Amino acid sequence: MTGRRTASRRAICTALLGVVAVGAALPGLAAPNRLRESVLRNRAADAAGPVLARYVSEQGRAFVLDRSQGRAMLKFEDGPEVWALMPSPAPRGDVIYKNDLGEPVLRATRLGGFTLFSETRPNGEAVSMVGAGGALRLPVIGPQALGERLLQASYRAGRAARHPILFQAEATPASSALIGDAAVITTLAILRIAQRKDTESQLAGVTKVLFEEGRKPSATFNGGVLRIVIVPAEGVAGRPSSQRIEHTLRK
Repeated sequence: MTGRRTASRRAICTALLGVVAVGAALPGLAAPNRLRESVLRNRAADAAGPVLARYVSEQGRAFVLDRSQGRAMLKFEDGPEVWALMPSPAPRGDVIYKNDLGEPVLRATRLGGFTLFSETRPNGEAVSMVGAGGALRLPVIGPQALGERLLQASYRAGRAARHPILFQAEATPASSALIGDAAVITTLAILRIAQRKDTESQLAGVTKVLFEEGRKPSATFNGGVLRIVIVPAEGVAGRPSSQRIEHTLRK
């Protein structure tokens, strides 16, 4: 009888250890998520075409697509913003690159073709590669340069909103470059809202823009404060896009 109890206890302990081992291997289902992201990145990398090049759309809009740094990044030559894009699988082995609102920006085929999506061309327009492009990286800036950029952003945003808007941040050497970039991006969102007569009143309650570090990039608005959370380790992908910030203010 004692032998049976001992064997039963061993079986229970073995089962529990098995559960613990599975739990350790899949904390919060992180492993499947990482595997899915890896598969998507590999699929995006399989799409034909260079990882870094310059393109021009049918309407003549030029941009650089940089897929050399793990996360696809796109920058139009007529604007300062760098868009961090997430790959998503599409039919026929294609890859759709989406912004942080989940909207399609670019479609890549396995044959090397690209289609650009925009507000003026929601169904897309073909693009052609025209040459090499420079890598899209954040410039290194010091405390004084960051202070000047925040001051300039505050002035431009306040002028657009027709009342003072304070830009404030507690920066570190690791976060200065991203905060400076996020300040420019936030200003772009505010300027776009101000240019739309039907939404100008949405800026009336904005009195402060606060930049802080966190675990996930985000934009929230409450009590007159637009709070921008950045993740320096993720580079350009570690801050919300101007479209997400604009969407937050227009809710």
